[in-house]
Amino acid sequence: MIKVLALFILLIAGIVLGPVFAGKQGYVLIQTSQWNIETSVTGLVIILLVALIVILLIEWVIRRLFRTGSRARRWFAGRKHRLAQKHTNTALIKLAEGDYQQVEKLMTKNADHADTPVANYLLAAEAAQQRGDEIRANQHLERASELSTDNQIPVEIARARILLAREENHAARHTIDRLLDVAPRHPEVLRLAQTAYLRTGAWSALLDILPSLEKDQIVSKEEAETLTQKAWLGLMEQAMASGGSEGLKQWWGHQARKTRQDSRLQAAMVTHLIECDDHEMAQVIAMDGLKRHYNESLVLSIPKIKTANSDESEKLVRQLIKQHGSTPLLESTLGQLLMRRGEWQQAADAFKAALAQRPDSFDYAWLADVYDKMRRPEEAAKMRREGLHLTLTKYPDQ
Repeated sequence: MIKVLALFILLIAGIVLGPVFAGKQGYVLIQTSQWNIETSVTGLVIILLVALIVILLIEWVIRRLFRTGSRARRWFAGRKHRLAQKHTNTALIKLAEGDYQQVEKLMTKNADHADTPVANYLLAAEAAQQRGDEIRANQHLERASELSTDNQIPVEIARARILLAREENHAARHTIDRLLDVAPRHPEVLRLAQTAYLRTGAWSALLDILPSLEKDQIVSKEEAETLTQKAWLGLMEQAMASGGSEGLKQWWGHQARKTRQDSRLQAAMVTHLIECDDHEMAQVIAMDGLKRHYNESLVLSIPKIKTANSDESEKLVRQLIKQHGSTPLLESTLGQLLMRRGEWQQAADAFKAALAQRPDSFDYAWLADVYDKMRRPEEAAKMRREGLHLTLTKYPDQ
C-alpha cells in the first residue's frame, strides 16, 4: 500500500511539475563502451516510473504465487487434520466395542496431524498390547516419547501400565519409581505404584505411599488398614526368610514402639516365632501384648507355645478370666494349659465351662482325652460321640 501511494505521489508530482519545467528539461547522457544513450530529464523520470511499475507488478505476481502455494499447503494440512479427527473419533467408538485392532489402525492414521498426537500413539500402544503385539506397542510408545518433548509423564504412565499388563513387574516398578520422583501425588501413578509394589513385595515402598493413597481417596480407610497390615506381615516374612529367628527378632527390635505394640502384629510375630521354634521369645511377646490389650489371636497362640515356664501363661489366662469374664476361648485355653501340666480335674472343669457356653468339636476331643487320663472311658466315649455329631451336623458333606 505504501509503495502504491508513493507511486501515485510521483505521478501527481510529474503532472504538476511537468508544465513548470517545460522547455527546461535539461540533458541526460548515459555512455557505455558501445552505446551512448541521450534523453531528457523528463524522459528519464518516465523510464524510472515505468521500471518501478514493472518491478511492483512482478512482485505482486510472485506474492500471489506464494500465497497460492501457502493456501494449498494449508488446505492439504487441514484435510489431514480433519481426517485425523475423524479417525480418532471412530477409534474411540471401536475402543468402547473392544475392537483393538481397529483402534490401533485408526489411531495411527494421520496421527501426527491430530489435535493431540501423543494421545493417539499412547492409545494405539495400549490397543496393540491388548492384542498381544508387544513390538507394535513399543513402536507406538517410542513415537509418543519423541513427540512429547515437554511432558514425558503420560508416556511413562502408559509404559508402566503396559509393563504391568505383561507381568514385567520389576521393570514396571523401576518406571514407577522414576515417576514418583517427578509426580509423587499423581493419582494414576499412585494406583500403578500400589499394584507394582504388591506384586514385587516392595512392602517398605508400599508403606511410604499409603498416606498419599488414603489422603487422595484412592483407597478407603479400611483398605489402607488392610494394606498396612499386609505390608507389615510381608516385611516380617522377609525378615524370617533371610535371617530365621534371629533375623526376625532383630527386625522386630528395630521397629518403633507403636508398631511393636500393635496387637495384630504381635500375634503375627508370635506365629512366626513359633514356626522358627523360638517359643521363649514368642511367649515374651504374647504375654506382653495380652497385658496391654486383650487380643483373641494372641490368646489362641498361648497353647501353641511350648516352654518350660508354662505357669506364667496359666497365671496370665486366669487373670484374663477375672478381667473379661469366663469366655469359651479363655476357658478352653486354660484347659489346654492344665492338660500340659497334668491337672486333669481342673482341665476337665475348664473344658466343661467352655462347652457350657458353646459346643466345639475340639473342646469335646480334649475333654475326651482328659477323661481317658482320669480313667473314665464311658464319659470319654460320650464326649467323642458329641464331638462327632457336632462335626457331622456342621459339615454334612464331609
